[in-house]
Amino acid sequence: MSDRKIVLIIDDTPLNIKILSDALKEDYRILVAPNGERGLELARGQNTPDAILLDIMMPGMDGFEVCRRLKSDDATSGIPVMFITAMEKGADEKKGRELGAADFILKPFSIPDLKKRIIKVL
Repeated sequence: MSDRKIVLIIDDTPLNIKILSDALKEDYRILVAPNGERGLELARGQNTPDAILLDIMMPGMDGFEVCRRLKSDDATSGIPVMFITAMEKGADEKKGRELGAADFILKPFSIPDLKKRIIKVL
């Protein structure tokens, strides 16, 4: 069993998942969910993530709803959620923070900045 921290990536875009996974796989164990429903299952699963990178715009359950559910569940409420999104409206960031998000990162992002911000929330 690895002692590396676990990062769960919840995003419906395969390219985004690949970019994030490739950038983080040397430092973290990576779990991947292609939608909010699967993300919630993984977050509540055997390998509880230490942080979650969450897209907002996804079909079905959007990232805001995923965050709301994570934060309302005692089993997952303490996991830091970091939104990674192309949505630039101040109202979106405000809503994410009100739901309990630890950070709000705009795409495109720099890999070194992303890594620093993950370390900060862990």
